[in-house]
Amino acid sequence: MCLGLALSAGIILLAMDTSAKASEPVLLHAAGSLRSALTEVASAFEAASGQKVEARYGPSGTLKDEIAGGTRAEVFASANMEHPQALATAGKSGPVVLFARNRLCALVRPGLAVEPATLLDRMLDPSVKLGTSTPRADPSGDYAWEVFRKADKLRPGAFAALERKALKLVGGPDAPTAPAGRTVYGMLIAEGKADLFLTYCTNAMEAKKDVAGAQIVALPEELAVGADYGLTVIAYAPPDAYRFAMFILSADGQRILAKTGFAAPALPQ
Repeated sequence: MCLGLALSAGIILLAMDTSAKASEPVLLHAAGSLRSALTEVASAFEAASGQKVEARYGPSGTLKDEIAGGTRAEVFASANMEHPQALATAGKSGPVVLFARNRLCALVRPGLAVEPATLLDRMLDPSVKLGTSTPRADPSGDYAWEVFRKADKLRPGAFAALERKALKLVGGPDAPTAPAGRTVYGMLIAEGKADLFLTYCTNAMEAKKDVAGAQIVALPEELAVGADYGLTVIAYAPPDAYRFAMFILSADGQRILAKTGFAAPALPQ
């Protein structure tokens, strides 16, 4: 059964009194890379339904662990499929659906000459500070390590060199936060903490606005890594949580995701 049908069935089959829940917000836990997109989606849902959404954004692996440990949540939007599937397999959520796609790009500081053909050379250059997210805690870090494994097939030994030099600047418990109106990636590039940052293309698009002269470099085909984003509703969530998940999958929700740089697989052609 596709998630759309499963979510619709969930709304019908949930045997609970929803009147007491009417004033309570839907509790969304979502990947940090979705902040801009899902903030806009939530606003559109609130305008259409009158139902509020309360969001917590962070590294998907950390959020998954919190939910598995009992943190109250109702909708989980992850930057990979594995974390929500782990919750579903454990009986802590319903089915998982692919609702958005992203890609990894290189955000490059002003003045550093990089193009797709020279990207691996720059990544391996000892003088270039290479920033990534934290593997396991954040899928963005896992995807960066996938890039490293692809690099090793092109140049044996590259994986060890890249893993050794990679600066895990975000995604961990001590990761910095950016001031309001800025992105942490733009801040780290501007402060010289990284010369080249492997992150989602959507993150790089937002960060480029913060740093004049910064550039976004697409990964060449032999290093390219895509990111599939998974959506699930937590077990025993109220019907409004299902309605919000359905809104994310709706044409309106998918158009907002597409507008903010994601590939939206459920968008009608």
